[in-house]
Amino acid sequence: MKCDSEIARIIASLLLQSKAIKLNAENPFTWASGIKSPIYCDNRQTLSYPQVRRQIALQLTKLIKEFFPDAAVIAGVATGAIAHGILVAEELGLPFVYVRSAPKGHGLGNMVEGRILKGEKTLVIEDLVSTGKSSIAAVKALREAGFDVAGMLAIFSYGLPEADKAMAENHCELVTLSNYSCLLETALQEGRINQEELELLAKWREDPHAWGK
Repeated sequence: MKCDSEIARIIASLLLQSKAIKLNAENPFTWASGIKSPIYCDNRQTLSYPQVRRQIALQLTKLIKEFFPDAAVIAGVATGAIAHGILVAEELGLPFVYVRSAPKGHGLGNMVEGRILKGEKTLVIEDLVSTGKSSIAAVKALREAGFDVAGMLAIFSYGLPEADKAMAENHCELVTLSNYSCLLETALQEGRINQEELELLAKWREDPHAWGK
């Protein structure tokens, strides 16, 4: 179990330090999807730490230049990735829009907020990819509005097979700053979990829907 890169390890450490990621094998969390999990990720926490949010914005910007150099629009997924997306768009000097989780309940009933730039290469920013369901919903909303979605960047991914499948089926390339395997390795190295907890956390990802039942 190795981190993909030094940056992935650094980001994993920053997420743990800022308590954006919490690990609790004894008292698991319940996701919105109903999945019981020994890990909970809320990357909005990083916004309260200037150095952490700055590092995330810089590293996301570097990935865009490497993997999506033709991106002409940055789109953040509401609500967690709006602020991170704005920081990245500011770094690149690009237009920014954001995607709602549901159509606005009044006015124009928009799903996409901001200037509609049809046909423009658009890079989606996500704070977290879990099952991939909400992430793909955002991609579809952007495409329906006329944007040409080039791919997606996320701060963190659990690396669940169903998310990988959803991305492949919808022809959306996903690149992440850090991931679950790197997180576990980093947490063990920093003494935040022991070997027994590591094994339990690794087992969870084998079948998250059945874990804890």
